[in-house]
Amino acid sequence: MTKNYLLEIGLEEMPAHVVTNSVNQLAQKAAKFLKENRISFSNIEKYSTPRRLAIIVKDIAEKQTDIDIKAKGPSKKIAQDADGNWTKAAQGFARGQGMTTDDIFFEELKGVEYVYIQKHEAGKNVEDVLSEITDVIKSLTFPTRMHWGSYDFEYIRPIHWLVSLLNTEEVPLQILDVKSGRMTRGHRFLGEDIEIDDAMNYVEKLRSQFVIADAKERKDIISNQIKTIANDNDWVVDIDANLLEEVNNLVEFPTTFHGSFDKKYLEIPEEVLITSMKDNQRYFYVRNHQGSLEPYFISVRNGNSEHIENVIKGNEKVLVARLEDADFFYKEDQKKTIADYVEKLKTVNFHVKIGTMFEKMERVHQISNHLAELFGLSAEETKDVLRASDIYKFDLVTNMVDEFPELQGVMGEKYASLMGEDDAVAKAVREHYMPISAEGGLPATKVGATLAIADKIDSLITFYAVDLIPSGSNDPYALRRQAYGIVRILNQYQWSLNLDDLQSYLKSNLTVPEKLDLSAHTKDIDKFMIDRVRQLLGNTDVRNDIVDAVINGSDVDPIIMINTAKVLQKHVSDDDFKEVVEALGRVVNLSKKAKFDYSDDLALNESLFENPSESALNNQVQEIIKAGNFDAEALYEKLASLKPVIDSYFDENMIMAKDAEVKNNRLTQLVIANHLIAKLGDLSKIVVK
Repeated sequence: MTKNYLLEIGLEEMPAHVVTNSVNQLAQKAAKFLKENRISFSNIEKYSTPRRLAIIVKDIAEKQTDIDIKAKGPSKKIAQDADGNWTKAAQGFARGQGMTTDDIFFEELKGVEYVYIQKHEAGKNVEDVLSEITDVIKSLTFPTRMHWGSYDFEYIRPIHWLVSLLNTEEVPLQILDVKSGRMTRGHRFLGEDIEIDDAMNYVEKLRSQFVIADAKERKDIISNQIKTIANDNDWVVDIDANLLEEVNNLVEFPTTFHGSFDKKYLEIPEEVLITSMKDNQRYFYVRNHQGSLEPYFISVRNGNSEHIENVIKGNEKVLVARLEDADFFYKEDQKKTIADYVEKLKTVNFHVKIGTMFEKMERVHQISNHLAELFGLSAEETKDVLRASDIYKFDLVTNMVDEFPELQGVMGEKYASLMGEDDAVAKAVREHYMPISAEGGLPATKVGATLAIADKIDSLITFYAVDLIPSGSNDPYALRRQAYGIVRILNQYQWSLNLDDLQSYLKSNLTVPEKLDLSAHTKDIDKFMIDRVRQLLGNTDVRNDIVDAVINGSDVDPIIMINTAKVLQKHVSDDDFKEVVEALGRVVNLSKKAKFDYSDDLALNESLFENPSESALNNQVQEIIKAGNFDAEALYEKLASLKPVIDSYFDENMIMAKDAEVKNNRLTQLVIANHLIAKLGDLSKIVVK
């Protein structure tokens, strides 16, 4: 007989952003629990609303599968004494298996005899196994947790009821003082408590009490209702997936409606209107077919259509209050100059251990000037990035950003344009925040990209200078995201930036107070940035061993590492790739026997050469060095061309020669060659077959 198991966790309203992840966790962990307990099933259906997380396990087996176990015990010499009597070790082993010494037999393993017991373990009934599923409930993780009453137990919200049914039969569970049953709760205002008579009637029973338990069904209802309203009014509505997901997890019985606001508010920048509607009120905004905002919005009620007119009026009233504030702030902010706001930044802390926001802008001005030269910006672009660096945080002290923090940068661009700044400067003020998420959009202009990198570099070096360094998952100042943003921007614009050279320049030239020790963590910053290069390459088709090789090379320039990794990945399918890597790898490995490192004044004594291959290798290596810097592709081709010379070199020469001068000369030759090879990376990390 087919059985289905229903588990429902009833809670106080959860934050919308945790609902989907939590029910996914519940399903995944329940599946793992059942598999580990040898309970078969066909699939798990998920149901969720703001007040409940539920699963239905379909076609669940009536009992665990039986298993035969051969348990291994101590060796025979430990299990029996000299007279062949069972020792305490053997007796304890048998007892621990629920058997007796009469059940012991011997088998040889790697030349040693051990005691074994063969036993048959009958599967438990599924009800007995499911009684332990509370462990799954308790194991769910949440971004925030709370406890209630006098209990130490913490959860996303207090648990108020549990439903646990195997077909029509209850499977008793208990968490704290909450005992499971078959009673669930309908919609908070429209429904009532209702008894679930059968696990498979769960969805329809809840529907009768104004709860749509299937999140996908609820989402489709909302989406279709929005489309109907838009079509009826000839509107264009972008059904933002994230907003739809959030709204869906705020309601149990959705009814969509639309409201309006005065056209005069359309004079406010549309970003402010959209933020007020979408981010603050969770409304869907409306455009016409020409792309302009219309003075309407669409929202979703957690309930039916009764008295919807009152709901519309209430929502309009709330929105208008926010728009009135926005309109006032927008006009008030324009009564001051950018210089007024910049002056105010002298009293605003960037961080109490580091200094003010004004001081940060002064440092970023210096960093931007240096980067503009490194990146080859034109005179006009350099002028724009320096002007932007002087003002780019000014909007933080405007009324609008104080009220709508999510508009920082956006309002900076708007106000900068209104107050006469060049378009490039205004755009950079907005773009310096980019990317605002790990994989978010990048600056579209060189001026904005340069300012974005400069700002992020300043944050990185100053937080490290005062020992505010990310550890484990702790990264309160989002330095990982900022460092990853630097790497992504460098990659987008193919800008070279040697991390060691940069830090050396900043240490010598950047104006900072004595409390900021820029030399304290230079190697840590290198490693931190290189880890971000690994992160970026991890999102590509580059093999992990190649990534390991490149980030362990001699270069600390993200773009060189990225491009080199791509070049090596491109050549892995070459017929001679294995031979090339092995030949170069021999140079790398044997060069490690030298008791000295590479330096520019390291010289060979050609009079000590004993074989033609020594001269041949020296000549080709010197040609590569004299030719100067190569891009990654050209460097690989040049080094690959050394393979036959390297093969001859090792065939003809004993590196560790008895003559100390000859030995050191050959090691010197390998160290010089390895200095070139190391620009590709640590080739010993590459797996070749």
